[in-house]
Amino acid sequence: MRSSFLVSNPPFLPSLIPRYSSRKSIRRSRERFSFPESLRVSLLHGIRRNIEVAQGVQFDGPIMDRDVNLDDDLVVQVCVTRTLPPALTLELGLESLKEAIDELKTNPPKSSSGVLRFQVAVPPRAKALFWFCSQPTTSDVFPVFFLSKDTVEPSYKSLYVKEPHGVFGIGNAFAFVHSSSVDSNGHSMIKTFLSDESAMVTAYGFPDIEFNKYSTVNSKDGSSYFFVPQIELDEHEEVSILAVTLAWNESLSYTVEQTISSYEKSIFQVSSHFCPNVEDHWFKHLKSSLAKLSVEEIHPLEMEHMGFFTFSGRDQADVKELKSIQSSCQFHCKLSPDVVFSNNMLNRETEVSNFLRDEANINAVWASAIIEECTRLGLTYFCVAPGSRSSHLAIAAANHPLTTCLACFDERSLAFHAIGYAKGSLKPAVIITSSGTAVSNLLPAVVEASEDFLPLLLLTADRPPELQGVGANQAINQINHFGSFVRFFFNLPPPTDLIPVRMVLTTVDSALHWATGSACGPVHLNCPFRDPLDGSPTNWSSNCLNGLDMWMSNAEPFTKYFQVQSHKSDGVTTGQITEILQVIKEAKKGLLLIGAIHTEDEIWASLLLAKELMWPVVADVLSGVRLRKLFKPFVEKLTHVFVDHLDHALFSDSVRNLIEFDVVIQVGSRITSKRVSQMLEKCFPFAYILVDKHPCRHDPSHLVTHRVQSNIVQFANCVLKSRFPWRRSKLHGHLQALDGAIAREMSFQISAESSLTEPYVAHMLSKALTSKSALFIGNSMPIRDVDMYGCSSENSSHVVDMMLSAELPCQWIQVTGNRGASGIDGLLSSATGFAVGCKKRVVCVVGDISFLHDTNGLAILKQRIARKPMTILVINNRGGGIFRLLPIAKKTEPSVLNQYFYTAHDISIENLCLAHGVRYVHVGTKSELEDALFVPSVEEMDCIVEVESSINANAIVHSTLERFARQAAENSLGIVSASSFLHPMIKNVLLCQVSGIQYSQYRVKLCDRPTICSDEFSQFHREGFILSLTLEDGSIGYGEVAPLNSNVENLMDVEGQLQLVLHLMNEAKFSYMLPLLNGSISSWIWSELGITASSIFPSVRCGLEMALLNAMAVRHDSSLLGILHYQKEENGSAQPHSVQICALLDSEGTPLEVAYVARKLVQEGFSAIKLKVGRRVSSVQDALVMQEVRRAVGVQIELRADANCRWTFEEAREFGLLVNSCNLKYIEEPVQNKDDLIRFHEETGLPVALDETLDDFEECPLRMLTKYTHPGIVAVVIKPSVVGGFENAALIARWAQQHGKMAVISAAYESGLGLSAYILFASYLEMENVKASTEQKQGTPPSVAHGLGTYRWLSEDVMMNTLGIFRSPYSGFVEGFIADASRNLKDVKINNDVIVRTSKGIPVRRYELRVDVDGFSHFIRVHDVGENAEGSVALFLHGFLGTGEEWIPIMTGISGSARCISVDIPGHGRSRVQSHASETQTSPTFSMEMIAEALYKLIEQITPGKVTIVGYSMGARIALYMALRFSNKIEGAVVVSGSPGLKDPVARKIRSATDDSKARMMVDNGLYIFIENWYNGGLWKSLRNHPHFSKIAASRLLHGDVPSVAKLLSDLSSGRQPSLWEELEDCDTNISLVFGEKDVKYKQIATRMYREMSKSKKSVNNIIEIVEIPEAGHAVHLESPLRVILALRKFLTRVHNSSTETELSQKLLLALKEM
Repeated sequence: MRSSFLVSNPPFLPSLIPRYSSRKSIRRSRERFSFPESLRVSLLHGIRRNIEVAQGVQFDGPIMDRDVNLDDDLVVQVCVTRTLPPALTLELGLESLKEAIDELKTNPPKSSSGVLRFQVAVPPRAKALFWFCSQPTTSDVFPVFFLSKDTVEPSYKSLYVKEPHGVFGIGNAFAFVHSSSVDSNGHSMIKTFLSDESAMVTAYGFPDIEFNKYSTVNSKDGSSYFFVPQIELDEHEEVSILAVTLAWNESLSYTVEQTISSYEKSIFQVSSHFCPNVEDHWFKHLKSSLAKLSVEEIHPLEMEHMGFFTFSGRDQADVKELKSIQSSCQFHCKLSPDVVFSNNMLNRETEVSNFLRDEANINAVWASAIIEECTRLGLTYFCVAPGSRSSHLAIAAANHPLTTCLACFDERSLAFHAIGYAKGSLKPAVIITSSGTAVSNLLPAVVEASEDFLPLLLLTADRPPELQGVGANQAINQINHFGSFVRFFFNLPPPTDLIPVRMVLTTVDSALHWATGSACGPVHLNCPFRDPLDGSPTNWSSNCLNGLDMWMSNAEPFTKYFQVQSHKSDGVTTGQITEILQVIKEAKKGLLLIGAIHTEDEIWASLLLAKELMWPVVADVLSGVRLRKLFKPFVEKLTHVFVDHLDHALFSDSVRNLIEFDVVIQVGSRITSKRVSQMLEKCFPFAYILVDKHPCRHDPSHLVTHRVQSNIVQFANCVLKSRFPWRRSKLHGHLQALDGAIAREMSFQISAESSLTEPYVAHMLSKALTSKSALFIGNSMPIRDVDMYGCSSENSSHVVDMMLSAELPCQWIQVTGNRGASGIDGLLSSATGFAVGCKKRVVCVVGDISFLHDTNGLAILKQRIARKPMTILVINNRGGGIFRLLPIAKKTEPSVLNQYFYTAHDISIENLCLAHGVRYVHVGTKSELEDALFVPSVEEMDCIVEVESSINANAIVHSTLERFARQAAENSLGIVSASSFLHPMIKNVLLCQVSGIQYSQYRVKLCDRPTICSDEFSQFHREGFILSLTLEDGSIGYGEVAPLNSNVENLMDVEGQLQLVLHLMNEAKFSYMLPLLNGSISSWIWSELGITASSIFPSVRCGLEMALLNAMAVRHDSSLLGILHYQKEENGSAQPHSVQICALLDSEGTPLEVAYVARKLVQEGFSAIKLKVGRRVSSVQDALVMQEVRRAVGVQIELRADANCRWTFEEAREFGLLVNSCNLKYIEEPVQNKDDLIRFHEETGLPVALDETLDDFEECPLRMLTKYTHPGIVAVVIKPSVVGGFENAALIARWAQQHGKMAVISAAYESGLGLSAYILFASYLEMENVKASTEQKQGTPPSVAHGLGTYRWLSEDVMMNTLGIFRSPYSGFVEGFIADASRNLKDVKINNDVIVRTSKGIPVRRYELRVDVDGFSHFIRVHDVGENAEGSVALFLHGFLGTGEEWIPIMTGISGSARCISVDIPGHGRSRVQSHASETQTSPTFSMEMIAEALYKLIEQITPGKVTIVGYSMGARIALYMALRFSNKIEGAVVVSGSPGLKDPVARKIRSATDDSKARMMVDNGLYIFIENWYNGGLWKSLRNHPHFSKIAASRLLHGDVPSVAKLLSDLSSGRQPSLWEELEDCDTNISLVFGEKDVKYKQIATRMYREMSKSKKSVNNIIEIVEIPEAGHAVHLESPLRVILALRKFLTRVHNSSTETELSQKLLLALKEM
């Protein structure tokens, strides 16, 4: 049977929606359905009206190859997406979209067809369902739908437990249909499709239905109906996206004016039915709203949705299919007035309007009425304690179709569970208990709810009045039982038919109104019942039901409460708020405190408030933003705002004295940190503005001067409208520096500690959280630890792209705890309730005493009702550990502490879990904790994780961390204070700026062969570079870059990196905080230079750091040691005057000869000698040498050995056993396998030192070093030029000091410049070691002899200055003297005799070359870098939207290997084209053939020889084409993120149509909007994370001829260029295929290209290589330039060598022929 309905007339673009006959290839088969004849269409009965269904464009679908024929005329539309700034509220987001559309109306698009999407980020709190329910049942616009994103067994009941995230949509922007490609006359029709690159666009609809213009719907296999709504609210955990989509197509008679008119109907309806004043308590209206949707649901039925950004591209003849068609089985969708689809939205059970009349007795009537009214008010979660007197209430709750009930025998745990539910769901749970002490057991939870403003409804059964006060069983006085802790109390009379049931209903309504008022809290209804307490029938009069007919005929509560809100004019604030805004406006030193916040809307508002004010922000751990997830590009930017470690900084007296504020704004509830509260008291008086929605007094320190009773959203709205000028105070800069220093220090200390500590648990716990999880923190130590040691971390969310575009640089983590009364009872039960309420995977962390206090909560945990699995961390230190940290611990006897405070116990948590049937995991190490937190369990079940700790150990750890935090604060504050006094600040931030940089290559003679060299030459040299860095004030710092010419780095590669560094360092700025060596330099390298620290060669980074630090020292009129070890002149502290030097001895010669040399070294004054071993035939011979040396030097001299990993374990063991009596200080790296180091020590007893092990340095070596905490590892030998500079060296040295190991600084045959810096650095480490030992009361540590004895190899030096290493007249030992080293570095005199050459950077020559092609003259912009005597030339081609400028950093890096030339490809940049007067064609065709010909002619002008061509993306396609077609001029091609084009004809057709659409979009909308959309694609995700992305994107605007750029996009489309796949096998050119590690698509393409090229017989003579660049995405050359330079240099060298060999072979062959 067909039913007519009105249909939209959308303009249709063919998008390739899959035909559902092939759906099995996309999704597993599912149960099929067909419409029963009676249910073919769901009819809405009512008065028929003239309804105009929202119109839209009709598309043929998202592009799928089977829907396209080669004979089809094809048009592809690309959606233009505009992202607006984030909105404070959904309503303001709607206003923002209206304004954007209004602006569009004044300047409408000029194109005849298009798709335009405006989107704005709004708070993520679920509102889609409420907004949908607010729409009128007689809607004038269709489709209108709600689709739930609840994937865990959604049902109509789940809607009431917690509002689900979902999608609300209305209107039809465009629809997808499958139509024939020929019309009724057999003529071909134009097909229009939506591009699969239309980011964020999602289509919704149904498979297997036919919905046509005759308003009929039928089940039909292979058919489908999908549409994109005009207005859409798409909710995610992190953010909600409100969007408007417009589509038009004038060729289908659907104009822009029509689509805007259709949109206006939709926007009018949703705006008219949008009630923000009801949003806070949506649950009160849910049941009545859903009841209006009364239709008969069809089962099984799914509504599907698919995002176009999730399609995989059809490339290289791969079959293209939809990757993420998702379905929902909970939705309600009205396609027209008469066509409705619905599933799992409505109560399928038959509701009897007279259900009360059927009750057996009056008790049941009243109980049922109470429960029914609760459900109508949205209260559907019931916590039931067993009991006889409450049986009627319990039975009524259990039998109601909408309720979810949980039972527990312990009323206390049950009540706390209800509190947790209120925290998570923001609505009350209902507690049902029996009479007597069952009620009293609720008191602790009632107190907590009252103090924390949590709504709660208590239904306590009671004895009737006649049984009160007469000794009746379980009868106590329950009147006002909870006193002032409840907001409302009412004692119902015992049920009787003499009282209208209306009284019961209005009482429940009134109670909930009080519970959810401005001062939310618990309410108490006492419910006496007489017998019978069961279902026994008794007579009762139905007259008590009079007046309930209307109530029983609908689903609304009896009494609805309304609050009249006055209309507010836009942007105008009056009254007292004006005074507060003026206070904020005049603030010079403002602070924003964010306290505990429970709602997503208020967290969102606090973030926007912080972003607007740009004051320092101190966020409490319960605020949701303390443990925020940062997006990588904003890490540095956001650090300027948040001060996460103020609590730590306040350990320092200097910091406490420094801080003062004139205005403090606190939003949210209490602050956890006691020190922050004390700081505020000390700073007072100032203007203290407290914003909270409740009217109560929360001001324990009596500081509040302005109390604003408002929610944070309303307050933020007033502030955001006022638009305050941004001021950055000097204090802000100081706090930023302090926070960064302390954060890095805490991270190091926590990570460096090998054992599992409680702060480490807090630290890692915060990293394990995601937006899909939430955290419940227990009181006492857990909340304090997470507040102090929790950290923000990088984000990996799937909506990262949207958040970036929305200018919101972070997301929050939902965090809560019981901080109303801050007790330790009921925490486990509260956490389980919170998990039910928030519908997230909850992680709970509590102490052991808290856990034991609520073991009955395990019974609730076991039930697992309506929630996701939980992980509960129990920190078990066998007692109340917090008391060990309090002052009482210092003044009380240990026995008293143990018995009355620690309450020590030996209860087995494992056995408790076993008894309750809960999964248990024991954790004792860091790795075990990480497995428990990060490794997903196969079993979806709850888990208790016990973390072993101890009270005393925990106290020591906290004390240590406090000490280091204090030191970090003092050091950073000292640097900041001194620097700001001596030098001006830039925008109140201490920055230095580089004004010049150069390097000089040196070559110095050595008097002997270095021990690292095995050559047999009699003359030796050491080569390297001297880096000279000049600051803007003229201060000059020098650094030495001394590579070891190993397989890791060599002189040529190092120089390539130096050239790039010179380019990047031009006018670079850096912070005065770099000398802290706590990660600040690594962070600066990434944020300022845009390169990852791990990609820099260790020697280059070492030299760069040396130059930076020395320049800062000169600027401060100090020394390298002075800026590294800043300290106040106090307590007579003085710097050491020297460091001891260890001599280095090669072991060549007989044992007696080596012993003789050793004796001579002792006579020269060396107190320590290191002997190189492992160079003889057997380790036994080395042992004999060592024995002889020991006899020669005596027992007072320290002996060390260094085997350089040369021995097998057996050889090393043999050596060790033989020299056991030689009393070696240690032996460095005795075995080849690092895993055998500890075993070697254990079997030989010899102490071991790490050396080469440290060469495998990662950005954070602490994890690698963890395995070497064994006491047999006694030292680390650190070569700064090998481990990557002073920062990495200091990190390793600090780890060594923390674990009681020696840190020995060792040289790698550097010149006097490097040795002078090492002397000062070694002295700094010695001072730090002494300082730490003194503070720990360990005595003065012995001096360390550092491995700087390589100075004896220098026959000449880089410096004219005298190296300050000589025999001390005081100690008699050879030492490096601090004063001499400082003087040498401050006043460097370079020995020009050893300087080979100097470079200040490679100049770039820019000019134009003219080439004529096809009647056009192309004036091509050329960038020319370097000269090469051997004639090698490399031509660089940029990608689409790029210019030749982007290659210049790379070109400078390889200019030593080739002359490097980049060009602005015709149509791009400053290249231009001129038509010949005789030609009629006004613009050229930028085809692949034309571009290649133009570049070929350009190459002929540049060089008579061959070139190596390097191309990226579009340029890579051109490079590959030229390599295959012009091998006579191309000797090699580097294809960077490129492809050979498309092979499949259909894919080519689709691609060319798509690129045509993009070209039109660029012309119609301008380059700025095009670029905004271009970089929204998934291909650019990695590039968007780059700190310089904004600068890169801005450079894409620098094109002189935008129409030419657009035309090139179309003409040079990969769909139009010749496919080169078939030619790869015949490639006769050297090819390097380069791609980024993160670029999955082009990695697959490169792999396939490599396989095809390897098949060629010619490949035997050619280079065919594939290169993966780590830590990079598609734009490899921009994201990781240093690694690209290295890859290019190696390839160019190979090509040159191959070419040379070929020429020699040809000459030899010719000579043989002539012979």
